[in-house]
Amino acid sequence: MIEVYSWATPNGHKVHIMLEECALPYRVHPVDIGAGDQFDPAFLAISPNNKIPAIVDPDGPDGAPISLFESGAILVYLASKAGRFLPDSVRGKYEVLQWLMFQMGGIGPMLGQAHHFRIYAPQKIDYAIERYTNEARRLYGVLDRRLAKSRYIGGPEYSIADIAVFPWLRSWKNQGIDWVDYPHLKGWFDEIGARPAVRRGVEVLADRRKPLSDDRARDVLFGQRQLERR
Repeated sequence: MIEVYSWATPNGHKVHIMLEECALPYRVHPVDIGAGDQFDPAFLAISPNNKIPAIVDPDGPDGAPISLFESGAILVYLASKAGRFLPDSVRGKYEVLQWLMFQMGGIGPMLGQAHHFRIYAPQKIDYAIERYTNEARRLYGVLDRRLAKSRYIGGPEYSIADIAVFPWLRSWKNQGIDWVDYPHLKGWFDEIGARPAVRRGVEVLADRRKPLSDDRARDVLFGQRQLERR
């Protein structure tokens, strides 16, 4: 039984979806990031960057328990464990991994900043809103052009690249996106969203998440709490 420490965010949903797709048994431990659960010493012991998700697999690759943080690393680990969603061929594997890194280094951070300045920032800064909205549109364009010539993001087969990207695009309205500008990406988005395992994965902990509406939660997520030494 894989122990999953997570919350209903795009990065959390990546791992939920992967576990559902692979039919791996898991148990979810909610880490309420608005309440500050991510700073609990027990969680920091497995996720030193105080970010979700993290996992503990009691049946690691050498038979001993293993803990992992960073959603991309977790996806690669689960793909190896299940033997699914990462090609066996060297060429195919690296084609998928480059798009996984594109999500980790581009889609996640940049769309996260778009969410922050468009939705959560206490002051509306026009330059920041324009900067990250334009970057969101640019990244959507990269994906749309990719999917004009490839059925899936990583190549001809559904993979961890698709699993990593999909949850971030569910908030397209908050990112200032109009789907009419990205027809190939929209077709892919609808196909992935219809997969039963994806539907199950995005419902994990969804009933626990609350709107970010109070100053304490904002401080926990974006303020001085992040700078405290632990």
